Amino acid sequence: MKTSKPLLLSILFSALLGNAFSQSFYRERISRDNILTVGVGPSFAYLDNGGQYRAMNFAIKPAFSLALTKKMSPMVELRATTGVQWISSGGNPSTTIRDRWFFENASFTAKGPAYYFDLIPSFYLVPFSNHMHRSKVNLYGGAGLGVMHVVTQQTKSFNPEENPTKQNITTGYVPVRAGLSLRVGPYSDIAGEGTMLWTFTDNLDGNVGFNRFGDHLFQAQIVFRRYFIPKSYGE
Repeated sequence: MKTSKPLLLSILFSALLGNAFSQSFYRERISRDNILTVGVGPSFAYLDNGGQYRAMNFAIKPAFSLALTKKMSPMVELRATTGVQWISSGGNPSTTIRDRWFFENASFTAKGPAYYFDLIPSFYLVPFSNHMHRSKVNLYGGAGLGVMHVVTQQTKSFNPEENPTKQNITTGYVPVRAGLSLRVGPYSDIAGEGTMLWTFTDNLDGNVGFNRFGDHLFQAQIVFRRYFIPKSYGE
């Protein structure tokens, strides 16, 4: 009896260990097709009163994003992204430009948050069917549609004593987003991501028609990507 107890305990321990290994192996066979993404980084807005862009004289502001992604196939995923980018006028316009803005009753300054939400189908350069089989480095990118709400404080001069007026505008936009991801664990990636939000308006800043193009937003973010299985799968 004395020798049977250690043997019984050894068999029981081996069975439990084997069962745990089997469950873990089974879980890894279930592809983690959902990705939670958090990103932050610098950004700028291309505005009529945004500054002198060729001279790199414009305001750099922070941007933040949060996204949920669903893999649809080894190559294609559908991503929903929401976030905020702070925009601001900038630069040092000449007297001639200031006179033109004054004559047209255009805003000299505008600053505030731009809230956005978009849906993008994106594509991987190196497809993978299971999160455990993804490559060490991968490229991804795509374009879609989104909606943006911008709230700004605007002034009609550079007079520091002028009280800003609050302006709101909602517009659609085409997001173009691409990234380079680096695998840092079985369930995690770090990526560098660039985004352009090509809006359908030239009036985010209260100044219309001065630049050649409309008002558009640009971002460069460092993002953390985490693969997960929904609770319905028992995890």
